[in-house]
Amino acid sequence: MTTDEATTTAALLTSARAALEMFHDVHVDDDGALSFLHAEVPCAVQALQLAEGLTVLSLTCVVAWDLPQDRNLAVSAAERAGQGLFGTLGVVHTDRGMDVTLRYAFPAEGIRPEPLSTLLMLVVSTASQLRGELLASVEPGN
Repeated sequence: MTTDEATTTAALLTSARAALEMFHDVHVDDDGALSFLHAEVPCAVQALQLAEGLTVLSLTCVVAWDLPQDRNLAVSAAERAGQGLFGTLGVVHTDRGMDVTLRYAFPAEGIRPEPLSTLLMLVVSTASQLRGELLASVEPGN
């Protein structure tokens, strides 16, 4: 990582932190990434420079974990992924069940903290809504 790249990504993470702190307690990880909890959904934000002049924020939300290995649930999550405007859903099958993540990456350089907070909250609100839907669908009787 060049000095310019490090400076650019650090500045973007500073802006993202200011945007997130309008709504959440934010933890700065050892690697500079930001982490926070939104309605029981753990989230992390990283910045990276894809090319000169193109620095993006990458937001990852862990929507649910250790869900039952259920084909219908996986299909439902896949259908829901196609409906989303903000983010891409991923389903990972593990030994303990299925994990569902929501990821969203976007060019963010130059966005002020106030509009950036709106964009980030759109993504994390989608993640928490999806978490509620998924957990409700795996409750006994559903």
